[in-house]
Amino acid sequence: MPTPPDLAALAQEMKTAQDSAQQIQPFTERVRGFDLSAAYEVAHLVHRKRQEEGATPVGRKIGFTNPGMWGKYGVCEPIWGYIYDTTAVQLDGTRATCAIGGYAEPKIEPEIVFRLRTAPPADARLVDVVDAIEWVAHGFEIVQSHFPGWRFQAPDAVSDGSLHGALLIGPLRAVSELGRDPVAALESFSLALSCNDRIVETGKGTNVLGSPLAAVVHLSSVLARQPGYPPLQAGDIVTTGTITMAQSVRAGETWRSEIQGVGLDGLAVEFAL
Repeated sequence: MPTPPDLAALAQEMKTAQDSAQQIQPFTERVRGFDLSAAYEVAHLVHRKRQEEGATPVGRKIGFTNPGMWGKYGVCEPIWGYIYDTTAVQLDGTRATCAIGGYAEPKIEPEIVFRLRTAPPADARLVDVVDAIEWVAHGFEIVQSHFPGWRFQAPDAVSDGSLHGALLIGPLRAVSELGRDPVAALESFSLALSCNDRIVETGKGTNVLGSPLAAVVHLSSVLARQPGYPPLQAGDIVTTGTITMAQSVRAGETWRSEIQGVGLDGLAVEFAL
């Protein structure tokens, strides 16, 4: 594993790449022993620098909760990163415009987003997560890769803030608005993702580790095994991972989602430079 001074240097290299929308060679290709433990420490060092610059963490993103993406991106389990008041946006309605000039190879991911009223226990069950939720929404996460061609290993992705770029959050709903059985609704709902009115892919709630609620259960258990990082807490926003594959976006495109089977609004976002 790299020594602490090396990790500090890697964190500075990563932050510089993020701030300038530049891409760098994956750390796993040039740093011997660069593993997930080192990667989370690099991400945490970048996180501390962002806090020093005035960014306030507002929650976590969970990445790679769709096992269909694991083989393509060389990962075998979900990862997590921070989201900030500078990257999370509460939409005024269901439409948005997103400038993508500051992102490296951006992609769009339709997700389910929760805000926690209370912190779920480390050994939470799905019903425990339901009880802990203050509101639920549908959102689009804009993800990016500071490694060319989206070619990396899991530690690289973690060190890159788990690929987080921005989170666009749609109208907020109470859990009671999801239906009589919110656990079942979050498993069985379907989503269609389209670009310029052409359906690109469809997905369902079970694509997210079986349920977006299960993604929160997983994150709670992971954080319990990572004592150096804060656990989930009341007020945290958690975006649970993509329902479809991550899809590349370009300026001039309008992407839309339509949701059936759960009481959430579809969204539309137009991308511009």
